[in-house]
Amino acid sequence: MSNRLNRIAATAALLIGLSACKSAVPPDVAAKVNDRSITYADLDKQYRYQFGSMNEKPSEDQLTYQKLELLRTMVDNEIMLQRAEKLNLMATDADVEAKFNELKTPYTQEEFQKQLQARNMTVEELKTQLRRDLSISKLFNKDITSKISITDKEVGDFYNENKASFHLAEPHVHLAQIMVTPRPDPNVKNLKGDKATTDEQARKKVLLLEARARGGEDFAMLAQNFSEDPNTAANGGDLGFIGESSLDKANPELRKMVMSLQPGQVSPPIKTEEGYRILKVISKEPAGQRELTDPRVQQSIRDQLINRKDQLLRAVYYEVARNEAKVTNYYAQKVYDNWGKK
Repeated sequence: MSNRLNRIAATAALLIGLSACKSAVPPDVAAKVNDRSITYADLDKQYRYQFGSMNEKPSEDQLTYQKLELLRTMVDNEIMLQRAEKLNLMATDADVEAKFNELKTPYTQEEFQKQLQARNMTVEELKTQLRRDLSISKLFNKDITSKISITDKEVGDFYNENKASFHLAEPHVHLAQIMVTPRPDPNVKNLKGDKATTDEQARKKVLLLEARARGGEDFAMLAQNFSEDPNTAANGGDLGFIGESSLDKANPELRKMVMSLQPGQVSPPIKTEEGYRILKVISKEPAGQRELTDPRVQQSIRDQLINRKDQLLRAVYYEVARNEAKVTNYYAQKVYDNWGKK
């Protein structure tokens, strides 16, 4: 049995709810979260959003694995949405319209319709997704972000433990990135479980992310939700401080483009061997020792510490929420039960 087949079987077994073994499987329900169903129609719709424009048809095993991973994400999102509902944190119509208009702003009507078509999505479906995303964001702000605080002592301790890293032998640029790659990769684990699998998908996705970043959305959150770089997505795409000489060695044209950007500005999509990148210049620093008295140093440290705590607390929060929810994954049950019959 191949490694992929083993992974599919293991994933299915892991996802099966114990209660599913003792009850009849509803024919149209892929999973249940508490008393709410996720239907196969819902799963297929989400699959079309993410993988509908694939040029190459996946094998049966690839399709099963993709759907299992996608359903896992849908279950997690449903758990969070129900918690938001319980705490009266659902996004209002005004919230949804404001975000919708923000997304439309960079495009003409025709261009925006093409963006929707690329995602196999209608306006109403987009608004429904925005309501869910905004509601979950409100939940995270209340139950995660509001609980994070950084003391002056923590900032000072971090600086003293990492003082050498605040000495710059040459001018440096603090960069963050969003990366999109044009091939399937089960190791990509952004918060939305979103992965391009073809060059066309990757190009459309990166253009949409560029528009959202230029429209004012938080770059770090976009990276956490959608970036396909497993090494930087979790920390908001932060690449740290990079010396000008390193940029020059990597690509002189890249250096020229990065150095032309001002702090806070975002680059257009850059085609690289790996796929597409969007870079954001967070700051530019001259050579020399950066002292703790520098407000930018303090803020940089606070941002790093906040991001660390946010990632930790978010992971804990997801686990606690899963523990408190009653989840039955009927699709995983079906895959597992049929495995020996292949």
